[in-house]
This record gives sequence, structure tokens and C-alpha cells, in this order.
Amino acid sequence: MAIKVKIMINAIIEHQSKGNPAIAKLTKTKLILKGINPDKITDTSIEDQAIISKLEALGQELGVIF
Repeated sequence: MAIKVKIMINAIIEHQSKGNPAIAKLTKTKLILKGINPDKITDTSIEDQAIISKLEALGQELGVIF
């Protein structure tokens, strides 16, 4: 269950975009460039510790609290 990963991704996207759909799309693109494709992660995906580590590091850089 990748619920934690999905929550982290959504928190980063919401924090960066603040409701702006264009910024949300840009943030998703940045995540893809970092090796995390938000569209491929579902609630039934397996949680990968490497992805969680990347998201935690990115969240720290951006000031996102999980």
C-alpha cells in the first residue's frame, strides 16, 4: 500500500501549487525528472523506501511538513 507515498506527493504538489493547476503540473513534471512519477503510484502500489527517502529530502528542501 503506497498510501504514505501518495500523501507525501500530494502534500508537495499542494504546497508548491497553492491551487494553481499550471504550477501543479509543473511540480509533477519536476517529480518525474527526479524519478518519481505521481501518475503511476496508486493506493495499491508497493511502498518503496527509496521513493520515500527522495520525497522526504525534497519535502525538507521545500519546507513541506508531512
